[in-house]
Amino acid sequence: MALHVEVVSPAGEAWTGEATQVSVPLINGELGVLPGRQPLVAVLGTGSVRLSSVDGEMHRIEVSGGFCSVDHDAITIAADHVKQDAEV
Repeated sequence: MALHVEVVSPAGEAWTGEATQVSVPLINGELGVLPGRQPLVAVLGTGSVRLSSVDGEMHRIEVSGGFCSVDHDAITIAADHVKQDAEV
């Protein structure tokens, strides 16, 4: 089972795809998301979204501000600011 992930900002789409796991910086810590996670909405902090795509590649996307929504294995990260994807 995979997670459908979208990372967006006012500048546009930063990353979209399928991932096996995602780590998201929040204002009060870090959120790890695996398939089957309960739905939630949380406020983004500043830091790196780290994700493992289904093809095994690790990605890191720098974000600050905004929110993260998890619902039925779909994650939407709507950031105020994004520094484009960097392979780890």
